[in-house]
Amino acid sequence: MFIAAEGVEHHPLVPIWQEIVIGSISFALLCFVLLKFVMPRMESMYQARVDAIEGGIKRAEAAQAEANQLLEQYRAQLAEARTDAARIRDDARADAEGIRKDVLAKAREESDRIIAAGKEQLVAERSAIVSELRAEVGTLAVDLAGKIVGESLADEARRKGTVDRFLNGLESTGAR
Repeated sequence: MFIAAEGVEHHPLVPIWQEIVIGSISFALLCFVLLKFVMPRMESMYQARVDAIEGGIKRAEAAQAEANQLLEQYRAQLAEARTDAARIRDDARADAEGIRKDVLAKAREESDRIIAAGKEQLVAERSAIVSELRAEVGTLAVDLAGKIVGESLADEARRKGTVDRFLNGLESTGAR
């Protein structure tokens, strides 16, 4: 408490006028310093923060747009790759079918050739066997006829004519 020089005591609820003046001057000085130095700095920091947030949002939107664009490109490439894979698979199936048909055709040609060669060989062997049998049967027939008749059929021309007549007779009776 402040006691006045006259010896009167000061009432606690009534402010002293000198303190009000000093407090007002100090408050004005504090407001001046805050408005002059602190507030502009706070305002610039606030604006920088707003710019950073807005820039971050814009960058995020740009990144999102780019990500969406890349996603669409990926989907398009994936669809194209699937289409290409299906086309390649279809081409491979068609090629495999063509190769299978070619192999089957070559196998048929080869089997036909082998069958034809076998038939030719059979015909050649049959004719060789027939001529061999003819000669052997002719020799046996001539020998047998010579024994039956009692004369030798040594003459080659006669023997050949006799054998041919005999075999032709056998063939004509076998054909009937």
